[in-house]
Amino acid sequence: MIRLATPADVPALVGLVHALATYEREPDAVELTDDGLHEALFGDDATAGCHVCDTGKVVGFALWFRTFSTWTGRPGLWLEDLFVLPGARDAGHGRALLTALAEHCVEQGWRRMEWAVLDWNEPAQGFYASLGAGPVDGWSRWRLDGAGLFALGGGPARPTRYAEMWGEWVKRR
Repeated sequence: MIRLATPADVPALVGLVHALATYEREPDAVELTDDGLHEALFGDDATAGCHVCDTGKVVGFALWFRTFSTWTGRPGLWLEDLFVLPGARDAGHGRALLTALAEHCVEQGWRRMEWAVLDWNEPAQGFYASLGAGPVDGWSRWRLDGAGLFALGGGPARPTRYAEMWGEWVKRR
């Protein structure tokens, strides 16, 4: 069964994020906490949405947030993560999650659904292609984070409330 996540799902979702990080070969990269995910999904200023695959327990999730295209003048959906536990794969859960997101986009009048896929994840690429999705030719994904983000947005010349957070992040690394 595919449904929207509830606050009771948060601990299971955090566990699934850790399983995803292990699958993506970065098991120590997760900083997400139950409180942080709860705030992102259900807080006063919620920034994300999440659908779960519930087979009696949560075995998969699709975490997303709304985007906006200046070209179409319409919102869209960015799929941040889609993950189904290995033992629950090949049962149609990933397709059901993506179908639910596509239905949500259509119902909302949103014009696109986008996501990134690791270059080495050929099973996922084949799965997405089987649904009619494809890579966006001519575009590469860029990111500003860590030291570069701090230097641009809150370096010594422009101290911000993030300077303390950056210092804590560096200590954890």
